Amino acid sequence: MKGLIPVVSVVFVTIIAMLLFTSVGIANDQPVVGAVAPQFELADQDGLLRSLEDYQDQWVVLYFYPKDDTPGCTTEACDFRDNIFAFHDLNAQILGVSLDDMDSHKSFAESHGLPFPLLADTEGATSAAYGVKTRMFGMTVAKRQTFIIDPDGKIAKHYAKVNPDGHSKEVLRDLQALGAGSNVEAAAASE
Repeated sequence: MKGLIPVVSVVFVTIIAMLLFTSVGIANDQPVVGAVAPQFELADQDGLLRSLEDYQDQWVVLYFYPKDDTPGCTTEACDFRDNIFAFHDLNAQILGVSLDDMDSHKSFAESHGLPFPLLADTEGATSAAYGVKTRMFGMTVAKRQTFIIDPDGKIAKHYAKVNPDGHSKEVLRDLQALGAGSNVEAAAASE
């Protein structure tokens, strides 16, 4: 019996550590490429309600990230910021989403000069709809994943694994390959 107590203790501690310090999926059903993107209505860092419908006839880069002002999330956001004009040239709107609140987003956006909406998914419903809601280090967060949504509201590309450094350029290349900006260029040429 004495030998069993340390074994049970080790197993118990291991299970607790796994729950606290690993990523455990909460919602794993993700929209597939070609499917209609789940709708949402979330407040941005300025308190404005934003929905996917607001961006009809535009490409949308919907990027989910775990937490404001953390190293990887800051790198990724600043990378999108630094390429904002290239995204605009392709008629693409960047939307960042995390489970942080509006005040956190406002501080994050202001301290890094982020010129695009950061959406506060405080209840996690949008993250769950996109299958990115998870638990990490004992907190509920969004996984770092990105979805490109075409002007018709369908998922055109999904990045399940994202390296924050250089992800923006990867998304730009894929938007170009998907034909983003071609309608803008055609309209400008006909004027």
